[in-house]
Amino acid sequence: MAKVSVMNDNPVVRYLRETRAELSKVSWPSRQEATNLTIIVLVTVLVSSIVLGGFDYLFAKLFSLIIGIQ
Repeated sequence: MAKVSVMNDNPVVRYLRETRAELSKVSWPSRQEATNLTIIVLVTVLVSSIVLGGFDYLFAKLFSLIIGIQ
Protein backbone atom coordinates (compact mmCIF):
# COMPACT_ATOMS: atom_id res chain seq x y z
CA MET A 1 0.00 0.00 0.00
CA ALA A 2 1.46 3.32 -1.07
CA LYS A 3 1.21 5.98 1.57
CA VAL A 4 1.46 9.57 0.34
CA SER A 5 2.73 11.95 2.94
CA VAL A 6 3.39 15.64 2.58
CA MET A 7 6.35 15.29 4.92
CA ASN A 8 8.06 12.80 2.56
CA ASP A 9 7.62 14.93 -0.58
CA ASN A 10 10.52 16.62 -2.19
CA PRO A 11 10.83 20.07 -0.53
CA VAL A 12 10.89 21.83 -3.90
CA VAL A 13 7.73 20.07 -5.08
CA ARG A 14 6.00 20.82 -1.77
CA TYR A 15 7.04 24.48 -2.02
CA LEU A 16 5.66 24.75 -5.56
CA ARG A 17 2.37 23.11 -4.55
CA GLU A 18 1.94 25.41 -1.56
CA THR A 19 2.84 28.45 -3.64
CA ARG A 20 0.28 27.54 -6.28
CA ALA A 21 -2.37 27.02 -3.61
CA GLU A 22 -1.64 30.42 -2.05
CA LEU A 23 -1.66 32.18 -5.42
CA SER A 24 -5.10 30.77 -6.13
CA LYS A 25 -6.36 32.56 -2.99
CA VAL A 26 -5.08 35.97 -4.10
CA SER A 27 -7.59 38.59 -5.17
CA TRP A 28 -5.93 39.97 -8.30
CA PRO A 29 -6.74 43.52 -9.48
CA SER A 30 -8.51 44.12 -12.76
CA ARG A 31 -6.57 45.52 -15.70
CA GLN A 32 -8.09 48.97 -15.08
CA GLU A 33 -7.14 48.91 -11.39
CA ALA A 34 -3.60 47.83 -12.21
CA THR A 35 -3.28 50.60 -14.82
CA ASN A 36 -4.58 53.25 -12.40
CA LEU A 37 -2.26 52.11 -9.62
CA THR A 38 0.71 52.06 -12.00
CA ILE A 39 -0.03 55.63 -13.08
CA ILE A 40 -0.28 56.71 -9.44
CA VAL A 41 3.09 55.13 -8.66
CA LEU A 42 4.78 56.72 -11.69
CA VAL A 43 3.39 60.19 -10.89
CA THR A 44 4.44 59.84 -7.24
CA VAL A 45 7.96 58.80 -8.23
CA LEU A 46 8.21 61.66 -10.74
CA VAL A 47 7.05 64.30 -8.24
CA SER A 48 9.33 62.91 -5.52
CA SER A 49 12.34 62.96 -7.87
CA ILE A 50 11.65 66.56 -8.88
CA VAL A 51 11.33 67.66 -5.24
CA LEU A 52 14.45 65.80 -4.13
CA GLY A 53 16.38 67.04 -7.17
CA GLY A 54 15.33 70.60 -6.33
CA PHE A 55 16.51 70.21 -2.73
CA ASP A 56 19.79 68.72 -3.94
CA TYR A 57 20.32 71.65 -6.32
CA LEU A 58 19.50 74.23 -3.62
CA PHE A 59 21.77 72.63 -1.03
CA ALA A 60 24.59 72.31 -3.56
CA LYS A 61 24.30 76.03 -4.37
CA LEU A 62 24.06 76.93 -0.67
CA PHE A 63 27.17 74.94 0.25
CA SER A 64 29.10 76.28 -2.73
CA LEU A 65 28.32 79.84 -1.52
CA ILE A 66 29.36 78.98 2.05
CA ILE A 67 32.58 77.27 1.02
CA GLY A 68 33.32 79.76 -1.72
CA ILE A 69 33.47 77.32 -4.66
CA GLN A 70 31.93 78.61 -7.83
